[in-house]
Amino acid sequence: MPDLINSEQSSTFGGLILGGRGAIASEHYLSAQAGMDILKAGGNAFDAAVAATFVEGVVNPHMFTLGGECPMVLYVAAANRVVVVNGNTMSPARATLAAYQERGLKLIPPTGVLAAGVPAAISALLEILKRFGSLPLAAIVEPAYLLAKDGFPVHEGLIHLAGFGLKDTHKLFSRQWPGSAAIYLQSGDSVPDVGQILVNEPLAGMLGAFKDVSRNQERVAGLGAALDLFYRGDLAEAMVAFVKERDGLLELADFAAFATRFEEPVRADFKDTTVFKCGPWSQGPVFLQILRLLDGFDLAALGHNSADYIHLWVEAAKLAYADREHYYADPEQVPVPMDALLSEEYNTLRRDLIDKNRADLKLRPGDPRRGQALLPEPEVWQPQSWGQGTVHVAVADQYGNLAAFTPSGGWISGNEVMPALGFPLTTRLQTFYLLEGHPNVVAPRKRPRTTLSPSLVFKQGRPWMAFGTMGGDQQDQWTSQFFLNRVVFGMSLQEAIEAPKLTCDHFPGTFHPHAAFPGQVRLEGRIPQETAAELARRGHRIVWAPDWSAGYICAVARNPNQVLEAGADPRGQKAYAFPATALAW
Repeated sequence: MPDLINSEQSSTFGGLILGGRGAIASEHYLSAQAGMDILKAGGNAFDAAVAATFVEGVVNPHMFTLGGECPMVLYVAAANRVVVVNGNTMSPARATLAAYQERGLKLIPPTGVLAAGVPAAISALLEILKRFGSLPLAAIVEPAYLLAKDGFPVHEGLIHLAGFGLKDTHKLFSRQWPGSAAIYLQSGDSVPDVGQILVNEPLAGMLGAFKDVSRNQERVAGLGAALDLFYRGDLAEAMVAFVKERDGLLELADFAAFATRFEEPVRADFKDTTVFKCGPWSQGPVFLQILRLLDGFDLAALGHNSADYIHLWVEAAKLAYADREHYYADPEQVPVPMDALLSEEYNTLRRDLIDKNRADLKLRPGDPRRGQALLPEPEVWQPQSWGQGTVHVAVADQYGNLAAFTPSGGWISGNEVMPALGFPLTTRLQTFYLLEGHPNVVAPRKRPRTTLSPSLVFKQGRPWMAFGTMGGDQQDQWTSQFFLNRVVFGMSLQEAIEAPKLTCDHFPGTFHPHAAFPGQVRLEGRIPQETAAELARRGHRIVWAPDWSAGYICAVARNPNQVLEAGADPRGQKAYAFPATALAW
């Protein structure tokens, strides 16, 4: 078996990628390689996942940079504990509803500094290293530092990903964002060719500063010094100066007040598994709500991707996402009835709303507080597409740890690259509403509800899988189908990733402009025409999506015999998985 499985070699690999000492799956081969090198150097899953994430921030800047966010779900073997890391941005103290309304805004714009919160990824990455890492920071950032300093080959995704890549953004860079043009465009403001070496000297300078401040210090002290530099030192001052020049809201006090939250996971049992997700500041609990609703049906008897199965999955997803829209928000500022939303009593009531023969075309949140399947119509929110700018890193190590990271934000399509630092700020605040009373309305020092949704699963009480995907509102749709492919239909990791999938567009999108397409279901081309015809007969509005377009999943698993398995989605033509055996060490 080769050490590297390149998903570009085949769109239907379908085989097993196995190892005994470590496994990693990520969006770019250079990040997977960096993580595996850290594992081979004796680092654990958390060291490796952080190293891979730093590299993703260099080589996939259209999908994630260090100005973005990084939610995580971790299994820490030494403590026998699942930990959620709330790596979500926080709004500035000046980010009031009035501040946006005074500017004549009805929605927070999807680009520019008014959508910028405090960069959260750096804090999340360094804080988990302080608690759970084992190697010095200098060793972990070295691969990303060298790629920024010496350059990396430009790949197809960086140029062509619709809406995010350089082909669609280069005119904006050349006309309005000189900081971005200086790094990502060639002389004459042209888009670089595939294979051309791209250097990011300012980013290398920042990563070099992390190495410098942590050098010759005890490991934890070095990480603390890097955090101080970014959130209270020269780097914070540079970011705030950039924002103030553009009439943004961020101030130094916002950086100093920022802290990564370590939280208990939200969880649900399904058959012989337990699924762990981030809290309702993410969309993660919709995965659990979908499972709770479907647990009342014999899915295996329906057949994989039959019309009956797809219909039930779509109708369950509609109910779960309706609750997401009505209830989910930052639980530090908004009471979210999470236990009630996942209770058996509530989901039994909601399950009875599913008509097995007819698609529902309304947005129907329930009322778990009063034990009702439907919220009264006058109390239902009526708010008004989503992006794919996200990556995922999944790692399993020889020590029994699992890590699921979903880094995103800080896209080069969203904000100008800061010339002193080599990356742009997040635009995640666009997911807030400017609608008083909405649970996800903007407010000072509030975390916006995010679509980022890593997953971790136990099987028969033992740590089993870590996985995730890019895809905005689609993330928990695609990963729940992947999960059901494994648990209900018995597929291998790679088979479950590659199986044809579907997407429901029924509910309001998280991102600006929060559009909804009632009843719409997008099917990949490998789903049979007769299945689509039956779904249409039941009232679903069927749209055909390009084949191999609904996924981008990266996953690792620890099988019952302790053999590690990795899988990477051929969709997107760039995700990679590494196994490692004892002989490779």
